[in-house]
Amino acid sequence: MQTFFKKIIVTIITWEARLVLRKYKPNVIAVTGSVGKTSTKDAIFAALQKTEHVRKSQKSFNSEVGIPLTILGAQNAWSNPFRWLLTIIDGLFLIIFTAAYPKWLVLEVGADRPGDIRSLSGWLHTQVVVITRLPDVPVHVEYFDSPEAVIEEKASLINTLVPGGTLVLSGDDARTRALERRLPEVEGAKLLTFGFGDECDVRGEGIEALRDTPEGWPVGMSATIVAGDDRAKLNIRGVLGKHSFLPTLGAAAVAVALGKSLGQAVDGLRAYDPPPGRMRLIPGIKDTLIIDDTYNSSPAAVAAALEALNLCTSDVHTGRKIAVLGDMLELGRASVGEHKKLGALCAKHCQLLLTVGFRAHDVAEGALDNGMADADILQFEDSSKAGAELQNLVKEGDVVLCKGSQGMRMERIVKELMADPTKAPELLVRQDAEWKKR
Repeated sequence: MQTFFKKIIVTIITWEARLVLRKYKPNVIAVTGSVGKTSTKDAIFAALQKTEHVRKSQKSFNSEVGIPLTILGAQNAWSNPFRWLLTIIDGLFLIIFTAAYPKWLVLEVGADRPGDIRSLSGWLHTQVVVITRLPDVPVHVEYFDSPEAVIEEKASLINTLVPGGTLVLSGDDARTRALERRLPEVEGAKLLTFGFGDECDVRGEGIEALRDTPEGWPVGMSATIVAGDDRAKLNIRGVLGKHSFLPTLGAAAVAVALGKSLGQAVDGLRAYDPPPGRMRLIPGIKDTLIIDDTYNSSPAAVAAALEALNLCTSDVHTGRKIAVLGDMLELGRASVGEHKKLGALCAKHCQLLLTVGFRAHDVAEGALDNGMADADILQFEDSSKAGAELQNLVKEGDVVLCKGSQGMRMERIVKELMADPTKAPELLVRQDAEWKKR
């Protein structure tokens, strides 16, 4: 979309969205943070959908365009003026006539630039605000004065809470937990925390990998969710890593905040399908396993993904652990140091490292400095070349973690390695026609 055209469209659909909210008065749950927003939003939808008429943001629609589109129930028309005209007409129909409209909206709210979230406080009114992890070096920090400025931008979503609303915070994250100091700013606001710590209001206990294949591969994660005296076991298939379970804990906390029983929340969460590109487990060629974490990248997310590789070790599985890491973009002055830190983690957690992009050269340097052999490190400039080479390198039993920032298009590597690439449209990120043009 050209800049001028985009501004016009954003102005019109935002105006329509405000009128729709004013007319239908849905309850709004808003989710922000620097890690895990989309997964948490999807999990909240799953937890509520059996008992409420609820709509969620599609994919990762969390911007000045995506939020109004979700409110209007419309798709992104990208650069097609005719489709945008139809979207605007549909919005007018909602305003002029009366239609069936969801009782609850679950909105994902992102912040790429300063002011992105603050601009919502004048017209978006929320019953629940959920804030996920806020790591030391968040994505998009390049466009802010400091990591603290990113946190303040995210925290400004609290200003949208209505009196008596609920703030739901990631309780294991010190930076997120510290935002409870903002609670007195909202009259009668309540607080709930979620995580794995004993002090969390809704917590996970006994987290472990699920294994039910002859190869000993992990097929998902399992834990018991605890809220007060209530306990319920939940299995999530298709994803790996302790951090992959956090979205369901956040969703359970939201359900509890809305007066649902833990049993109702877990019953809905059994239908939770983790979004593509977030620690998804995909069968690979030559009887390998792919951990597809290609949606985006940040230092905290890569560290958690590398740690999750340890869950692939078992008495049965003896293959190599391979990390394929692309550039982490938008880190500004922190870029070199953070890439090198991840290189040190690669030396600890994997036997083979492939880097993609010129910033990821620092990952390779960090791995070398921490004892990884030069022969076990391969560097590539783009994902296509890395994917072609990796097809020849992988062996039966290998586990391959793929991760990088959105602009690195690491999902192309996953498609090269999939045992059944015809499933790419349903399993991988950025598979629609507009993305494939880029």
